[in-house]
Amino acid sequence: MLDLVAVREGHGVDHALQVALRTAQHAEQLGFTRYWVAEHHNMQGVASSATSVIMGYLAGGTQRIRIGSGGIMLPNHPPLVVAEAMGTLAAMYPNRIDLGLGRAPGTDGLTMRALRRDRIETEQDFPRDVAELQLLLGPPREGQRLIAMPGADSHVPIWLLGSSLFSAQLAGHMGLPFAFAAHFAPRLLHQAVDIYRQCFQPSQQLDRPYVAVGVQVVAAEQDAQADYLASSLYQRVHGIITGRRGKLPPPQEGYLQSLPLHERAGVEDFLAAAIIGGPETVKAGLQKLAEETQADEFIMVNDIYDVDLRLDCLTQVANAMQCQSRTAPELVAA
Repeated sequence: MLDLVAVREGHGVDHALQVALRTAQHAEQLGFTRYWVAEHHNMQGVASSATSVIMGYLAGGTQRIRIGSGGIMLPNHPPLVVAEAMGTLAAMYPNRIDLGLGRAPGTDGLTMRALRRDRIETEQDFPRDVAELQLLLGPPREGQRLIAMPGADSHVPIWLLGSSLFSAQLAGHMGLPFAFAAHFAPRLLHQAVDIYRQCFQPSQQLDRPYVAVGVQVVAAEQDAQADYLASSLYQRVHGIITGRRGKLPPPQEGYLQSLPLHERAGVEDFLAAAIIGGPETVKAGLQKLAEETQADEFIMVNDIYDVDLRLDCLTQVANAMQCQSRTAPELVAA
């Protein structure tokens, strides 16, 4: 489950954090493998900007589930700072921390400049920064002068995240696990996964390709109810497309149908890989995605306004996955 730690209309950041912890605890009880949070900035409806802080909060409130970043936007941070933060978390919660890395800033131009100050990013910076992080999180080498403390020799697993083909190719060449953001960029999913597998070179971290696919899932008792609950998601996506972002709104009957045709098409294109429906619809959708991608894991994204119904959605998805064959992907709460 990938959590943006949504701030709901009528509530504040404190509520959003409490919901995230409650969701992580529920995901752990259901047997999810991971719970990841994403870095975003200057968005009033998203409370996950201090990603490593939230990771510590969630790890402290759970027992077994892996907690990770999905991801840390590496251009916003010096690799040493990231290594020290992840190394600290790994020391506090051994064998439970994942480091997913993104190449985008996760924000607007004004905020990007505030985060980076005068730094100007080049195409080569991201691969170089990833390699530096690998060095800092690994065992110190003879003569190495820059040591991440904590961080050195922690071997926090690094994932590359992407919504385009660049990170797919880089993850393959570096022998790292790859997670594709089909929950908001579905059109390049199959091409990115193919490129990653074609480019893959075994590494110390991974001996074969390993793919996770992000997917929006809204599950309910019936298809019509799921579509109604998904109207909160439709409103959020419409806000992204039109530049009017806000807090997560409650569901609204007939919202998608009320939009002008070109705006409705934009929302539907954004959510082309989403699985929305009752138990049978969700089960069939997950099976189809598993067959098409041969993914090792699914990263479920879910922004249902009602918290209890959000937790129920996780339960229904877990039940649907348990009905799949043994070769079906694992469920990941990110």
